[in-house]
Amino acid sequence: MKEIAETLLAWRRDGIRFALATVVATWKSAPRQPGAAMAVAESGEVVGSVSGGCVEGALYELALEVIESGEPRLAHYGVSDDEAFGVGLTCGGMLDVLVVPVDDHSYPEFAELAAAVVAGKPIAVATVTGGLPEIGGRLVVTDAGTAGTLGRVRRDAAIAELARGMLASGRTGTVRTGLDGRRREDDLSVFVQSFSPPPRMLVFGAIDFAAAVTRIGKFLGYHVTVCDARPVFATAKRFPDADEVVVDWPHRYLATAHVDERTAICVLTHDPKFDVPLLTLAVRTPARYIGVMGSRRTHEDRNARLRAEGVTEAELARLSSPIGLDLCARTPEETAVAIAAEIIALTWGGTGARLSTITEAIHR
Repeated sequence: MKEIAETLLAWRRDGIRFALATVVATWKSAPRQPGAAMAVAESGEVVGSVSGGCVEGALYELALEVIESGEPRLAHYGVSDDEAFGVGLTCGGMLDVLVVPVDDHSYPEFAELAAAVVAGKPIAVATVTGGLPEIGGRLVVTDAGTAGTLGRVRRDAAIAELARGMLASGRTGTVRTGLDGRRREDDLSVFVQSFSPPPRMLVFGAIDFAAAVTRIGKFLGYHVTVCDARPVFATAKRFPDADEVVVDWPHRYLATAHVDERTAICVLTHDPKFDVPLLTLAVRTPARYIGVMGSRRTHEDRNARLRAEGVTEAELARLSSPIGLDLCARTPEETAVAIAAEIIALTWGGTGARLSTITEAIHR
C-alpha cells in the first residue's frame, strides 16, 4: 500500500469511498508478494496492482461489490479455481486477496494509518483473515498504542505484541493464535502488514562509483547516506540523490549511526586508513550487508590488517569483498547494478545465477 498511500489519503480527505484489496497470502509463482495493494474508488478510478495485471479485472468487479455492500471479502485466485485461466494465473501461482471497504464508518482508523505511511512513521495493521465468523476486523498498531479492535482485550494485546515484533524487523505476513491470543493455538489467522521507515544504505567514499550506488540505492527504496572525510568531495552538489552527505571520518560516523538488520553498508574507499577502522566496527554491527570495494590483492591485504586489529574469521566472513556480483561490470553504473544485485540476492536468498539455468521456483 505504501506506493498508493498518498492517493488513498487524498481520497479519504475528500470523503471518497473506496475498496482496498491487499494480497494476504501467496503460493508457488504468484507475481506479487503479500502486502501488494490495489484500490478502487466509488467513481471507478483504480490505483495500485496486486498481480501485475493477472487478476485486476476480477478484483475490480469484486471491489465495487464491497463498496456497495460494506462487507469485506476474501478472494482466492489460482489454478485450483475454475476461473484460473480467465484471470491469467496459468503459471501455477495462487493468491488470496482481502478486499475491505474504506469509509468513515467501516474503517475510521484508515486516515491515521495512511498519514503515518506517507510520513514514513512505523505503523502496522493487523487484520483478521480467518477463524472468526466475520473477517476484516483490524487493529492498527504503533509503539505508542493501538486503534481498533479484533473483538477481545486479550486477543488485541497478544496480536499487538506480535505486530510490534514484526514491525521492528520490517516483516509482513500471517500470524496464527488461539481465539484468546494463545501462542500455541492456531484457530485465528491475522494478516499483519508492517510499514517501517525505509532501510538505510551507508555509502563510504565520495567517488564516482558512490554516486552511481547512491542513485540505485534510492531507486531500491533506501535512505542513503554518503560519508567521506574529505569536504572537497563530500558535497550535496556531487550527490544530489543522497538523503544526506556527511563530512566525517567513516569510522567515527559509523560509531554514532543507527544500524539495524536491514542496513546495507557499502565501503568504496579502498584506502586502509579509512577501511580498517571502519570495517573493524562494521563487522560488529547487525547490518545485513557489508560490501567492500577493491581488488583481490587489496582484499587480502585488508583482511591481514583487520586480523591484526582483532577481527575474527567469522567476522571477516561477513564481508562481501570484492563487492558485487560477477557481471563483468566496467562503468560506475554497471558496478552499481552488480552491487545492488548482490544486496537483493542476499536479502531474499537468491543465487545470483541466470534464471534460465536454475530449476527452482522463480518466486520463492
